[in-house]
Amino acid sequence: MLIKSKQAIERMTQAGQLLADIFEEVASVVQAGATTESIDTWIALNLKKRGMVSQSKGYRGYKHVSCISVNDVVVHGVPSAKTILQKGDLVKVDVCAAWRNYCADMARVFVVGGLPTEEQQRLVTVAQDALNAGIQKAVPGNKLFDISSAIQKHVEQHGYGIVRDFAGHGIGRSMHEDPDVPNYGKAGTGFTLRAGMTFAIEPMITQGNYDITIDKDGWTARTEDGSLAMHVEDTILITENGPKILTRLVK
Repeated sequence: MLIKSKQAIERMTQAGQLLADIFEEVASVVQAGATTESIDTWIALNLKKRGMVSQSKGYRGYKHVSCISVNDVVVHGVPSAKTILQKGDLVKVDVCAAWRNYCADMARVFVVGGLPTEEQQRLVTVAQDALNAGIQKAVPGNKLFDISSAIQKHVEQHGYGIVRDFAGHGIGRSMHEDPDVPNYGKAGTGFTLRAGMTFAIEPMITQGNYDITIDKDGWTARTEDGSLAMHVEDTILITENGPKILTRLVK
């Protein structure tokens, strides 16, 4: 696990702020009648405007700059002209992009029409609070799985499932660096966290069973039981003063 240089941290910080700025505007295009393909096209244009380079397009043959996962899709939903958003859909948008060769990775959720049901809101809130709980453990001297355990504990105490098939990860010059950061694990285990490490932390939780299936496209991961799923993600830097969230706008 590389300790990032001052230059790397500066560039990742800028990448995070640029990406967060794009996400401030995404809600305007996540509307009833929009296709997930049209949203991906909009994101591509906005990445280009900011001098950012998609890290998903071309990755293992993937053809898009974002993953857009609707309702029971957990992650890696492939943008399509055939996927037309409807009022009430729970839409997770995930983008990883680089600025001057250093990456930021983030995911946010949107409810089409802006009025979530009580259960949607509860699922969203638990996922966001779990992310925050994990981030709070990203301090020098803690162990890697302190992050994982905090996420798992928060999610399971609210009766939701933790997806086992995917994990957060290290990040830097590459979208995916060692180590994996699972969303479940035993506190007090794993290597010791140090200032200068950077991670993408991303709880993936389900309303029902945590088992998933992969569609024939080889990407789209959805809940096996058809229940709603949530995914939220931030890129963080460990500092001597605690975690710094690079993908939330500094205002």
